[in-house]
Amino acid sequence: MMQFCELSTPIGELTIAGDEEGLRGISFPRSAHAIPRSPDWRRDPRPFREAIRQLEAYFAGELSRFDLELAPAGTPFQREVWSALRRIPYGETTSYGEIARMLGRSNAFRAVGAANGRNPIPIVIPCHRVIGSDGSLTGFGGGLSTKSQLLALEARHREALEGPSLKGAWRRTAAGSP
Repeated sequence: MMQFCELSTPIGELTIAGDEEGLRGISFPRSAHAIPRSPDWRRDPRPFREAIRQLEAYFAGELSRFDLELAPAGTPFQREVWSALRRIPYGETTSYGEIARMLGRSNAFRAVGAANGRNPIPIVIPCHRVIGSDGSLTGFGGGLSTKSQLLALEARHREALEGPSLKGAWRRTAAGSP
């Protein structure tokens, strides 16, 4: 039985959905890929207490890594991309091409972009940390303004939560810009 609840956040009201297997989705208010609610879904915030706690801590700048049971539905390739997204450090960005190279599929950057766009659990699976190879903000289910807000939030709190950035494949964000 799918359950859901809403959570008010600085970027708008999020819908959180899941079942006995784990968190299935988070939807932005105006997302093109919002989770379609079925009439048999049950509104109940109790199963989402920990997800709500962690999301609130994230938006307060007190949490950089989520520890939740996730159950996103997707193809094996999509799940592989979503797993790679979870390895992007808090407050840093990377490109679709870099994710494709990390997966050993350097020419699959468009497929990575498509999988990124189908991420059913944004924020927790941080698709907002993926930008264009030229450093530009590219499509995001919650809108580019929301993506910019999430990157800016992480930039403000990164050093306090995780210490100085290490040099590497990831790029550090600065007030929402790479």
